[in-house]
Amino acid sequence: MPAPPARIGCSRDRHRAIGRSRGRGGAWLLLRGGGAAGDTARGREAATRAMAAPSPGPREVLASSPEAGSRAAAAGSSRRGLLWRLREKQSRLGLFEIDPGHELHQMTCMMQAGLWAATQVSMDHPPTGPPTEEDFSQVLTQVHEGFELGTLAGPAFARLRRSLGLADEDYQAALGPGGPYLQFLSTSKSKASFFLSHDQRFFLKTQRRREVQVLLAHLSRYVQHLQRHPHSLLARLLGVHSLRVAQGKKKYFIIMQSVFFPAGRISERYDIKGCEVSRWVDPAPEGSPIVLVLKDLNFEGKTINLGPQRSWFLRQMELDTAFLRELNVLDYSLLMAFQRLHEDEKGLGSSLIFRTVRSVRGIQSPEESGAQNRRLLPDAPNALHIVDGPEQRYFLGLVDLVTVYGLRKRLEHLWKTLRYPGRTFSTVSPACYARRLCQWAEANTE
Repeated sequence: MPAPPARIGCSRDRHRAIGRSRGRGGAWLLLRGGGAAGDTARGREAATRAMAAPSPGPREVLASSPEAGSRAAAAGSSRRGLLWRLREKQSRLGLFEIDPGHELHQMTCMMQAGLWAATQVSMDHPPTGPPTEEDFSQVLTQVHEGFELGTLAGPAFARLRRSLGLADEDYQAALGPGGPYLQFLSTSKSKASFFLSHDQRFFLKTQRRREVQVLLAHLSRYVQHLQRHPHSLLARLLGVHSLRVAQGKKKYFIIMQSVFFPAGRISERYDIKGCEVSRWVDPAPEGSPIVLVLKDLNFEGKTINLGPQRSWFLRQMELDTAFLRELNVLDYSLLMAFQRLHEDEKGLGSSLIFRTVRSVRGIQSPEESGAQNRRLLPDAPNALHIVDGPEQRYFLGLVDLVTVYGLRKRLEHLWKTLRYPGRTFSTVSPACYARRLCQWAEANTE
């Protein structure tokens, strides 16, 4: 076995070695930031500074070989077989493989190699014991040939993934170099880039630095909310990373579980904010393979028929939007998709025992008696984002949770009030935003 790469440029007063990665082309792995478990204030400040600051000069970490990750992921991919891969490719309507000719190919290859190595750290050094403040402030930087990838709050997200029953091996295989990422056309006004893993299970989105700062500042409260309400509609965030090519500017991106998974047979997709200004998308021409996410005005005249699940859905919307209101955020969206049920998928049927087992209970204190809002989960992948009505399966999730109602948004609210008198728009106070989205849910469900 060849010797591991040498460690370079490491200052002991700024870095803490956590050992050598075992197997799969192991390397030295070093952590930056965080401090002691009890030093909460310094830990959070260190994480925030680490995002904004340039690299400290010498390379902090030599990461596992991208070639090793490619070989491992390719081995798992080959087992799926050629026919499976062809069938999957045919089902990717409106999604575009980022092949070697794509302008983002190099960047996504770096993301894949970096995420493979970052996940290997989690596999080789799983968090043990109760969670600490350091889990939320830790910053790991891994240096690859030509780029470096940062992992923010890695242990906190590793714990969250495991609480969802997501194996690190599956996460690594989906996000690593085993297959090209997919890009899709987005109707978002932001300049963010959107990707899907090759199996469409995980969603990646580039973020601004200030958005990442907001996300990390609220991360511990987000985790607590999911513990109290394990059936929450909030999107499941799985990782936050930075990417720096050579000496260029850092780019940030998040990873979350795709609300629209599995995507087969989905007929319509919507992004709902509960308002009307800029909430129309020209539908794709009839017969076009392009998949578009439509908006509020496109939904007019339609209804979500949840049957007995309606009361659960409305209650969960209240719980989740109340939490977001407490965080002083707005402009989040209710993602929604339709999929017609097969006959054998309708009703509880023989899967009642399985559903009952999967209806998990979260942390509950005496004063929160009855606040869990539990339900029976459908026998399907991604069950936390799926609600079955009498005829349709609905994919539902709240996404984009990082827009704070600060001075900029308050001024935007005043401008839009003058610009769109008598019309509803997205930039309103968090309390108004939460109330209006809940009212939309109540008015458009039955």
